[in-house]
Amino acid sequence: MNSHIKDLSTQLGELLLSRQFTVTCAESCTGGGIASAITDIAGSSQWFHAGFVTYANDAKEQLLRVSPETLVSEGAVSGAVVRQMAEGALMATGADIVVAVSGVAGPDGGTEDKPVGMVWFAWAIKNGVVTTLCVQFKGDRAAVRQAAVEQALMGLIEMLKN
Repeated sequence: MNSHIKDLSTQLGELLLSRQFTVTCAESCTGGGIASAITDIAGSSQWFHAGFVTYANDAKEQLLRVSPETLVSEGAVSGAVVRQMAEGALMATGADIVVAVSGVAGPDGGTEDKPVGMVWFAWAIKNGVVTTLCVQFKGDRAAVRQAAVEQALMGLIEMLKN
């Protein structure tokens, strides 16, 4: 784990612990990288609740209750889908805060509308606040995935600070 991700994970853990919150994550293109970053911190069992790696659309439907209609109309890489992933993860786990991510890490799979490096994020907190963001990252598959993990952690920290 790079030092920036470790610093973000440590800061996130401190914030979660101070609020007595638990976090969960619903991941697609990061493939468990967010959960790994969080649980690399000693003591994370106090604040990490669960992680979902829902790479396939049917996994998003079955585990996170993402609507099949939304997947067809918007595509897996969309604000609507990550919002439903976040809401589904909160409902499934009872955690206090969640991040969901879906994107095109590459090197294949990009389109004109959804190029390689496009990643959608959703952060949700138990009180119903959901924030979504789309970011276009540069670099190869590893760089896109690492940048997505960093963005996911930064978004959780920002949400907890506000």
